[in-house]
Amino acid sequence: MDVMGRSTKSPSEGSKKLSPMSPGSVVRGPDGEPSLGSDFLQLDIGQAPPGGRTAWLADRLRSAIADGRLPVGARLPASRVLAEELRVTRGVVTEAYRRLAESGQIAGRGRLGTVVVAAPAAPRDRTRAAGEPGPALFGSADRDGVIDALRSLPCRIDLSPGVPDLAAFPRTAWLRAERSVLAGVTPADFGYGDPRGAPALRRAVVGWLARNRGIRADPDEVVVVAGVAQAFALLGQLLRADGVLRVAVEDPGSLGARQQLEYGGHSVVPVPVDDGGLDVGALRASGARAVLLTPAHQFPTGVVLDGERRRELLRWAAEGGVVIEDDYDAEHRYDRPPVPALRSLMPDGVCYAGSVSKLLAPALRVGWLLVPPNRLEAAVTAKRYADLGNGILTQLVLARLMDSGELERHLRHVRLRHRRRRDVMLRAIEAHLPGARVHGAAAGLHLMVTFDGRRGSGLRDTDLAAAALAQGVKVHPLSWHRISPGAPGLVLGYAAGPAHEIEEGITLVGDALRGLRAGSPR
Repeated sequence: MDVMGRSTKSPSEGSKKLSPMSPGSVVRGPDGEPSLGSDFLQLDIGQAPPGGRTAWLADRLRSAIADGRLPVGARLPASRVLAEELRVTRGVVTEAYRRLAESGQIAGRGRLGTVVVAAPAAPRDRTRAAGEPGPALFGSADRDGVIDALRSLPCRIDLSPGVPDLAAFPRTAWLRAERSVLAGVTPADFGYGDPRGAPALRRAVVGWLARNRGIRADPDEVVVVAGVAQAFALLGQLLRADGVLRVAVEDPGSLGARQQLEYGGHSVVPVPVDDGGLDVGALRASGARAVLLTPAHQFPTGVVLDGERRRELLRWAAEGGVVIEDDYDAEHRYDRPPVPALRSLMPDGVCYAGSVSKLLAPALRVGWLLVPPNRLEAAVTAKRYADLGNGILTQLVLARLMDSGELERHLRHVRLRHRRRRDVMLRAIEAHLPGARVHGAAAGLHLMVTFDGRRGSGLRDTDLAAAALAQGVKVHPLSWHRISPGAPGLVLGYAAGPAHEIEEGITLVGDALRGLRAGSPR
């Protein structure tokens, strides 16, 4: 028998096989009771605990994917067929399949049925040697490339921040839009286009920003970029041309954004963040002529720039300062409507960057940049010489999703999933991370927790992150995202994985924390 559940017996052997309903085909368990099962993975429903058949089946399938019995590309039996073989209701099987689909391990493929699409990395030995990548990664003072290095390491549960629910990517809607786009494009559309981006996408972005971020703009003001990272690179060129070589950044703030500026030749000036957001008074005192910030949902603290700070920041910009607004995960809010973007309040003083990386998928590499009118020509020129523009098909498909309302429907769908997962993480933190303080608004894709006072005394968050990785769980130490010293903490992503993984992951982080406090890291 192969992994698809198909018989590999010869015809003569097959003719001797008893039918599933034949009394002779019933296997007896240790207690003598009938134990009904399936040839597929030799599943024995008699092993399932009372009331836990769905969880049992999901765990068996998940284990088979992890150990290679169900490799990527393998097809699962139809839910009706497997339900009949196990003598369970079809709902038990469909719910188990749904759980694996939610975690991104299986997906429907039309006439091909349900197929394994991703396998987790094999669990690492929890007794890491000191020379293995985890301790070396977290113990190094050199932060260059650490996020990419952590991303490449195997783990069982990934609680890294900044990743949306990739399993929820709207494959059907995307495919439908792509077919429609391909049916309508002309040969000329496949040539070199406007470096600002496809007109259809620029029009769609203007509508999206007006509806969701309160920004009024003209399509000619939009520059389509390869994500916010490229927006930072282009803005860096513009700032250097103006003689601006020092850029203020939030502290704590995104390590990746800071490194992007430093790679472009800028020095960064830390400005503290408190419960009201960026300290604008400290920004003035820094002497920096430009600032990069995440006002709608600050990374990593999760706070929102308050009204008075916003007004003060805009006064600073009106006096000649350059504001770079990274509208980081602003769409994901769970207890209130999103605050308007700074760009909506002062178009002539704010450079605005956004993308679909936190809404659809980072791999699409599509974002947008809006700059004040006096910088637009320079921004378009920088984009032209960077790459001649983004790929056309992705732009046109995204435009179709925006115009049709599919992207808003997807946003409503993932908001519900993200909110449930955030609630699960909050409960798990309360249960398993005693003394941890959770920061920020009910929004975004991550939580920041800090450990202070007596319980946090002597704790290094890099040690905790390394100990968590030894348990098979990825997290970010808060110190990675700090410039100035501060309380130890973790930045935890909850959007990418299912609820059971979030709860298990926080439990393992709690185990790691207790091990460190006891002086014997596990």
